[in-house]
Amino acid sequence: MPSAATAHPTLPPQVSPPELAFAETAPSRVAGVGIVAVPVLTGSDGPLLGPGSDALLQDLDVDLLEALAVAGATGAAGEVTPVPVAGSVPHAGFDLVLLVGVGSGTAADLRRAGAALARRTSDQDAVATSVPAVADDDGLVAFVEGAVLGSFGFQLRSAGPKRRPVRRIVVAGVGTRDPDVLHRALAVAGAGWRSRTLCTVPSNIKNPAWLATEAEQVAAAAGLTVRVWDERQLERDGFGGILAVGRASAQPPRFVRLDHRPARGVRRAPHVVLVGKGITFDSGGLSIKPGEAMANMKRDMTGAAVVLAVMGALRDLGCQIRVTGLLCLAENVIDGDALRPGDVIRHYSGRSTEVNNTDAEGRLVLADGLGYAVDKLKPDVLVDVATLTGAVKVALGLRIGGLFCTDDALAGRLLQAGSAAGEPLWRLPLADDYEDGLSSKVADALNTPSRAPAISAALFLQHFTGGLPWAHLDIASVGDAVEDEHEWTAGPTGFGPRLLLRWLCGPDPLAGVVR
Repeated sequence: MPSAATAHPTLPPQVSPPELAFAETAPSRVAGVGIVAVPVLTGSDGPLLGPGSDALLQDLDVDLLEALAVAGATGAAGEVTPVPVAGSVPHAGFDLVLLVGVGSGTAADLRRAGAALARRTSDQDAVATSVPAVADDDGLVAFVEGAVLGSFGFQLRSAGPKRRPVRRIVVAGVGTRDPDVLHRALAVAGAGWRSRTLCTVPSNIKNPAWLATEAEQVAAAAGLTVRVWDERQLERDGFGGILAVGRASAQPPRFVRLDHRPARGVRRAPHVVLVGKGITFDSGGLSIKPGEAMANMKRDMTGAAVVLAVMGALRDLGCQIRVTGLLCLAENVIDGDALRPGDVIRHYSGRSTEVNNTDAEGRLVLADGLGYAVDKLKPDVLVDVATLTGAVKVALGLRIGGLFCTDDALAGRLLQAGSAAGEPLWRLPLADDYEDGLSSKVADALNTPSRAPAISAALFLQHFTGGLPWAHLDIASVGDAVEDEHEWTAGPTGFGPRLLLRWLCGPDPLAGVVR
C-alpha cells in the first residue's frame, strides 16, 4: 500500500464568525455601531415592534410602523426590513435600522432571525441588536447559533473571500443574562462551524491522514486524549473493513480514537461512544457513481466531522459523562487493487461480509468502528453518525435526518434534542422483516440487500453493536443544503453537532436507557 504524504496542507486564512458581546443599554444607545436592529413580532392586527424600539423611536424622526406597512412586512421569522436613518440621530453613529422579524419568538424563530441579521450585515463592522430580548435563554442561544452559522464562509480564492461576516454583534437591552449562556452558545455554534468547514474542504487537501492530523490538533486544544492507527497498525489489529475500502487509494486509511473525561466523577460517569463515517471522497469504487453523483462526495466524511466537532466542544460545555469519538477514515476510489464485487472481507469483530456493491462502503468502515467499541470500550450507549444511504433522502427529503434506535428512551432523548437544536430527526423502524435480505451464501452477510436500503443498512450495522443500546443517525438526507436558508448555507451542512451536544451535555442524558 502506498505511503501517505507527510506534509499537512494548510488552508489559507478563512473568515471568522462574528464576535458577540452583551451591553446593558438599549441598542440605539450603543456607541460605535453603524447598524441597529430591533425585533418585530407577528400580531393579530399586524406586526408589533419589540424591545429596544421605544428608545429608538425617542431618537428617530421616522415612523417605523409605516416603514413596515410600506414594505408589506408581517414580522415573520427571518424577515428583514431596512430603514435608512442617516442624519436622523445627530448624537449617534448609526445610519441604518433593521426591523427583524421574530415570528412568535420561539427558539426556532430566533435562530432564523439571527441568521437573517447576520446575512444582512455581512461586510459591516458592528451591529447592536435587541432581537433576543423577546425570548429566554434558549432563545438567546438559538439567536447566537443562527447568527454564527448564517455567517459561515469558506474560500480558496487567490484574492480572499468575496464577503466577510459582520465583525461584531452587540446583544443589547436584554436585561441581565448569565455570561455562561453566551459562552455555551458560542461553543455549540462553533462546533457546527467546524463540522461544516471540514465537510467543505476539497478532497485533494482532505485525505484520511489530513483529517487525522486535524483530529490531533482538536484534541490538543480541547484536552482530549488521542490515538491514530496508520495502515500498518490497522492491518495488525484486524480492521478489515477500513482497509478494504481504502486500499485502492494513494492516501492510506486511518482510524482515530478521541477520549473526553469529565473533571469529576470519572469512575461513576456513564460512557457514550460516537462512531463517525469518514469517507474523504467516495467515487463508488468499482461500482462507480455517475459523474453528477460524485460532485458532493467530498462531504461523505460528514459523520466523522460531526463526531470530531462534538468532541472538540465537550470541555467548553462542561460535559459530565465520558465520551469517546471514533473516526473511520478512508478514501473510496479505483485502481488495480480496488475492492471488487464478490470479495469477502473480515471485520474487526471477526464477522465476514460479502461485498456486492463497492459503493456501499460506509457500513463497511463503520462496522470496524462499532466492533472496536464493543470489544475495547464496552460503553453504556453506542451511537454512529453517517451520510449512509440515498434511500433516507427519498424517505425524508432534505431537512430531516434519519434515526434508527434499539432503545425507546434513547430515541426519545435524541429526537427531543434534535427538535430543540434545530437539527431534527425522524425515527425509522429496525424492521426484522428485511433481515433475510442480508443473507449471503459465502459470508455472514451481504453489504447491500435489494430491499428497503436504509433499513437494511441499519440492520447490517446492528450486528456489530454487541446488543448495546445503540442509535444510528443516517444523515445523508441532510448532508447538503441546496441554497442559503436560515442558518444553513449552500453546500455541505455538517448537520449533527448541535443535537448531539444538547443531548450529551444536558441533564442525565442516559436516563431511562436500558443498560
